[in-house]
Amino acid sequence: MSADPLSLALAMPKAELHLHIEGTLEPDLAFALARRNGVTLPWPDEAALAAAYDFDSLQSFLDLYYTCAQVLQTRADFRDLMLAYLARAAADGVIHAEVFFDPQTHTARGVPFGTLLAGLEDGLAEGAARWGVSGRLILCFLRHLSEDEGFATLAEAEPYLERIHGFGLDSSERGHPPAKFARLFARCRALGKPVVAHAGEEGPPAYIAEALDVLGACRIDHGVRAVEDAALLARLAREGVPLTVCPLSNVRLRVFPAMVEHSLPRLLAAGAKVTINSDDPAYFGGYLGANIRAVQAAFQLDAAAWYRLARNSFEASLATDEEKAGWIARLDAHFAAAGVAPA
Repeated sequence: MSADPLSLALAMPKAELHLHIEGTLEPDLAFALARRNGVTLPWPDEAALAAAYDFDSLQSFLDLYYTCAQVLQTRADFRDLMLAYLARAAADGVIHAEVFFDPQTHTARGVPFGTLLAGLEDGLAEGAARWGVSGRLILCFLRHLSEDEGFATLAEAEPYLERIHGFGLDSSERGHPPAKFARLFARCRALGKPVVAHAGEEGPPAYIAEALDVLGACRIDHGVRAVEDAALLARLAREGVPLTVCPLSNVRLRVFPAMVEHSLPRLLAAGAKVTINSDDPAYFGGYLGANIRAVQAAFQLDAAAWYRLARNSFEASLATDEEKAGWIARLDAHFAAAGVAPA
């Protein structure tokens, strides 16, 4: 095995903790499902849809994202979507995935909650059997909608609570602070589930603190603007709060003008518990391997940094301590086989 840092990083076992399953809908599958379900998309073909992936903001992406989601209608559709993602994830060395899903995107169109959940579970089960990738499902509430609508979705989810592993908050960040959902997330925590939240991507660093202090988030999705607040960054490092960073996504949505401007090295230098993830990879230029390549091209991280990023991904997961220990042992063995002592 090569000790080259990029080769090590691409092949090492790793977890992905920030992945929106609806954001893995590739143009070919979108059109296949559209044909299956009799849906007419507003693009003439796959090439035209792919060409539309030129976003100038999070909102411009979301507009297209919700349009494409219309093709997802049946249990089989959600199964096929999950399987397509897991095939790519497994090829990138992912052995554990914690997958966000947005039920409000689908139930508003008449898709029953139980249908989409069962389809995603079908895909996870088949993916585990085919590729050995374990999975967890995290239900995300759409922050551009009201808290009352979030409570309605939670009511739909409660009969399936044992099949949901956590709750999150996503969608448009600007103008929708975490505190908007304080009561909803208090209820989620009371149900005994961990909560996570998108914060500090397009929204200010103050949203990160709010997600921690008001929502009780156990990890922050994105969090890249924490570098703008020295005291907050020091707190994140001191408390070991995981940040699920999505480099290609941040560049495609103009959070940073180019990868070399990304805050990742500053987060690492501050001791933040960073993980690397792909967010909505069908729309943002690639899956986890593509993110690793882009980060390495920009920053030339050494083997120790990549080891730490992978170990962080396991430690920050919602898995059991026993599962984490087993995965970290596999990671250690991967580096030892390359003659690199785990740092």
